[in-house]
Formats: sequence, C-alpha cells, structure tokens
Amino acid sequence: MKAAVLRRPGDVAGSPLEMEEVAAPQPGAGEVLLRVRACGVCRTDLHIVEGELAPRRPLMIPGHQIVGDVVAPAPAGLAESARVGVGWLGGTDGACWYCRHSMENLCDAPTFTGYDVNGGYAEYAVARADFVYPLPEGLSDLDAAPLLCAGIIGFRSLRVAGVEPGERVGLYGFGASAHLAIAVLRAWKCEVYVATRGAGHRALAESLGATWVGAEQDRPPVELDRAITFAPSGDVVVAALKSLRKGGVVAINAIHLDHMPQFDYDKLLWGERQIRSVANMTRADARDFLRVASEIGLRPRVTVFPLEHANQALQAVKRDAIDGAAVIVP
Repeated sequence: MKAAVLRRPGDVAGSPLEMEEVAAPQPGAGEVLLRVRACGVCRTDLHIVEGELAPRRPLMIPGHQIVGDVVAPAPAGLAESARVGVGWLGGTDGACWYCRHSMENLCDAPTFTGYDVNGGYAEYAVARADFVYPLPEGLSDLDAAPLLCAGIIGFRSLRVAGVEPGERVGLYGFGASAHLAIAVLRAWKCEVYVATRGAGHRALAESLGATWVGAEQDRPPVELDRAITFAPSGDVVVAALKSLRKGGVVAINAIHLDHMPQFDYDKLLWGERQIRSVANMTRADARDFLRVASEIGLRPRVTVFPLEHANQALQAVKRDAIDGAAVIVP
C-alpha cells in the first residue's frame, strides 16, 4: 500500500514524511483491517512529526482521525464494509485503576493511534475492534474525519470545563477543534466569546456566530463562566484566567504547552477559579459527540489534501493557513 512514512522527526518545512510502498498491515486478534477513506490532520500529528512528542517507533505512519471501511474481520455488531471512525485513543489496558473507575482516558498503559501504532496517512490501517465507532449516515467522510479527535476532544473540553446551557463561554484559539466546539455551544444557547490570532480565524468565528471576537490577548467585554484554551501557549491560559468570574473554570485543550508563565494568584486564581487540563478522550465521549454532531447537523470547514501532499497538509496546519480542518484522502 501507499503510505506517508516518518522515519526521522523534523521541521515540517523540510517535508519529513516520505511517500513509500509498504506492506499492508494484517489484523491480529481483536483487530480489524480498514480501508482508509479519509484521515483528519491534527496538531498532535504536528507534535509527533516534529519530535515534540518523543518517537516511540523507528518507522511511523501518523494520523489518528480515520474514516474507513471494515475489510475484515467484522467486529461484533458490524458488517464487513461498515463505515467506522478511529480516534487518538486506540486502546487501553482495561485493568488499571483508571480503567476500572470509568476514566479510561487516564489509563496507565494506553495505545495511541498514529503514535504507538501506525495510523491513517495510508491506504489501509488496523485498529482494535472495540475502539472503532460506527458513523452516522448523515456525516460524510469529510465531515466525520475532523470530528474524530478535534471534535471529540473539543466536546470533552466543554465537559471538563463544566459548561451549562446558556452560559458565557470563551474560546481561546480558533482552529480545527474550536470551530467544531462553537457549533455545540450555539446549539446549547451559549454566548461564545472568541479570542484568537489571525484575521482569517477571527472572520471565521464571526461567520459561525460568535457573540464577540478579539485578538488572543484581548479581554472579552463581560466576565466568562467558562473558557477553553486551544492554543499550545501558557500566555493564552493566563489571558483566559483574566476573563473569568469567581468560580469559573479554564480547561486547557492542549497536549503540549510552550511554558507556563508566573501570574498573580490573588487577582487571577483566588475566588475558587480553577484551571483544569484535558487529557485524551473516552469511548463514551466519542459516541456521545458523534450522536450530537449528527443531531445538530455539524459540518466542519474542510480543506482536502491528497495523501501525496501530507507534508503540505501539516505545513498548512502549522502556519494556520487554512480555516477549519485539513483532511487527507488516499
């Protein structure tokens, strides 16, 4: 099969992914083989390809927002040729304290798609049968792919932040994940305040119904009940803290932060304000979000790249050169 292969991490400006012919994967016990229809591009892919997340394999095929057809064998409850999705969390041990207490996103021995096991920047991929999700018919391949990480983790971020319908919610950064979260917030009748860099992202936020839009360090005109930060920046976390009412929550939706600056506890955190991190996702998050996405008719903004242009897709994500999400189609 054709695949975009990472052998040595490096700056995406140098196109570190190489197009190669490699052996198609073979499913083991409890796994299914998928013919990849589409694969979303995530900032976590960028961290992996550029080495900010230490390599775990000598040869890696990235990609963890996979839409594919089941080739064989069909998992229980699904027919062969069923269309399914695969996300970042590709498996858990099922035995650790966290798994036994319904917190599988914090599993002590997780497997991550496109990092511990090969992912979807390829014509075929394998996945654990109990970690694939049937996709609603109303979601096309291009609609579904960005939902499988950016969408699910954004949805979990709303949960971690404790968002209630009708609240004032800040989104700091407005890329692939935030532009999906705003659709859920608007369905929940929330007021959405977006602070983000780049005139294009601000225009997108306005077009999607944000109540207020400003630059990433601008303070919204009202105090916020909740805020979610999507940019991998500690400065943005502090900017979000400055916007909160007493008792408010900032949820950090980033697998990596550049740094965490000092801040004034008395002014910014006192008053039972909270900072919470968002770690991975659960299968329940995925199932719930995909149902919500289908119900509200969620349609991501998508830019399509052929598999041969996987490096260009990552470059576009790094430069914030596209609105919404990038999706690779073999």
